Amino acid sequence: MDRIAPDLARWPESWRYEQPDVPIGEHIVDALKPFLIELLNQGLADKTLRRHRDNLWMLGGEIIRRRYQDADLARMSIDDLLLELVDEEGGPLLSGLGSESEQNTFDATCRKLHRFLSP
Repeated sequence: MDRIAPDLARWPESWRYEQPDVPIGEHIVDALKPFLIELLNQGLADKTLRRHRDNLWMLGGEIIRRRYQDADLARMSIDDLLLELVDEEGGPLLSGLGSESEQNTFDATCRKLHRFLSP
């Protein structure tokens, strides 16, 4: 795991608005770990792994943010929330991205995650 995300344990703290967000962030990391392992097992290039890692980090932050905006999302389990925000078309629209191509890259990671999570 260190090859793809040596700072994975620090992700929950980086996403938090308030201290109660950290345990939620830890659940997000736990939900994403199997996918990160799958990416490593696919033998992808380091640059591709870093791109997916960065996109997953952004997704985690977006999940925390959206839980503050929507009480219904805040009540959902992390697994259900991932399936709510990530689908076969991609992920949520991120306001902090600089370009459409960055959103497209993010969406590609989210589509891959959706295929991984779907039965």
